[in-house]
Amino acid sequence: MAFPAGFGWGAATSAYQVEGGWDADGKGPCVWDTFTHQGGERVFKNQTGDVACGSYTLWEEDLKCIKQLGLTHYRFSLSWSRLLPDGTTGFINQKGIDYYNKIIDDLLANGVRPIVTLYHFDLPQALEDQGGWLSEAIIESFDKYARFCFSTFGDRVKQWITINEPNIFAVMAYEFGVFPPGVSNVGTKAYQAAHNLIKAHARSWHSYDSLFRKEQKGMVSLSIFAGWAEPADPYSASDQEAVKRAMAFQLDFFAKPIFIDGDYPEVVKSQVALMSKKQGYSSSRLPEFTEEEKRMIKGTADFFAVQYYTTRLVKNQENRKGELGLLQDVEVEVFPDPSWISLSWVCVVPWGIRKLLKYIKDTYNNPVIYITENGFPQGDPTSFDDTQRWEYFRQTFQELFKAAPVKRSRCSLPWTWGMSSRPPLPCRSTAASPLYCFVSQAIQLDKVNLQVYCAWSLLDNFEWNRGYSSRFGLFHVDFEDPARPRVPYTSAKEYAKIIRNNGLEGPP
Repeated sequence: MAFPAGFGWGAATSAYQVEGGWDADGKGPCVWDTFTHQGGERVFKNQTGDVACGSYTLWEEDLKCIKQLGLTHYRFSLSWSRLLPDGTTGFINQKGIDYYNKIIDDLLANGVRPIVTLYHFDLPQALEDQGGWLSEAIIESFDKYARFCFSTFGDRVKQWITINEPNIFAVMAYEFGVFPPGVSNVGTKAYQAAHNLIKAHARSWHSYDSLFRKEQKGMVSLSIFAGWAEPADPYSASDQEAVKRAMAFQLDFFAKPIFIDGDYPEVVKSQVALMSKKQGYSSSRLPEFTEEEKRMIKGTADFFAVQYYTTRLVKNQENRKGELGLLQDVEVEVFPDPSWISLSWVCVVPWGIRKLLKYIKDTYNNPVIYITENGFPQGDPTSFDDTQRWEYFRQTFQELFKAAPVKRSRCSLPWTWGMSSRPPLPCRSTAASPLYCFVSQAIQLDKVNLQVYCAWSLLDNFEWNRGYSSRFGLFHVDFEDPARPRVPYTSAKEYAKIIRNNGLEGPP
């Protein structure tokens, strides 16, 4: 079950979630420093990322983990406020540069390609104080920061992510108010932030294209979170239309402007305009791009970076009362199938990733695709033996690359976690061969141009509002021990075998 030659195997982290050293060596505060220090149970048990995995002082330990896995790629993010404490190039922190230079140089010395993210939710507090992502001024600030990073590290970094999950960030920060700055503005500010995030990405892509690409020969994109959406009733026309709206608001909202034509999907524009009119607004709550901005945004990605964790069922739900909110704009109800195994917020639905990749291929002209995050939380944080979690990873790899054809009768296995128990949906397993039961070959059958896979995460880390209660790491980290020892889960050992063999063992 060999994967394509030269396929990239990676793992990912982000600065605030692993580094610690929140005020070390001249680093300025970021919004998550401020947010977590305010307390008020905004985060599980008021935990913070002040120390996290201690990677700022324990990078060599992280490198041992990377080498133990045999990774070909390592995705990490730069802390904007560690490099530029006030967010501007008016003061440059050399110790921050030294830290990231060491990471990059050590990776390359060990045959590992760095994939570097410029922004992973940790805006310098100084820029948040000036309006943050709600201010158009952030576009220029981000572009200057990006240019600084391209100039400083781009001689060695060839794969860049400008912004991590702008769709998740905009919603969590400005719709629900559970990410910093922590103020909910239902139905309005998330659109405003998203508008600026898209323009900031596009500006920085053009800066790379015009100033650095010829010499550095790298690639730039942004990572979009995307779950797959399945109609709650496959025979319902209204649910099928609801799925289209759900994908448009979640994935296409960012992908269509960047990959197709510089503008939002028509269904997004029409839905928000219609709801806005019902609510008495004089114009749509969704900002508009000018024709010049559309030309600037179109085509500003060199590959398609996507982050998949789970799938949801979607049902049409008309917003008759004209209630304000993003979900109300989409007019859908979103929920899991009760038969799916649920690990925290992640429902285990490996076949959803294949459908998502096929959707991206068909919608966006068969782009080169990087999966920059995918993973599952460990159910028992006291055990290093996560054999069952590894089965979820393994099934995901089968969905991506290889599986055997089997009959499609409904199976009676008690652990049919990838299936819906609803009669309209086909069974995806058999009692005779539960492990090789998926009729899907994303690369071989669908001809998806997938080139890199990054597991989330290299280490157990600070999982935002869930603090340290949710563990996605391939390596266990003991957060009660000041030394923060890293110990491989079973998943890490099995993933290392996959990488070493460039494929799965087992029947074709």
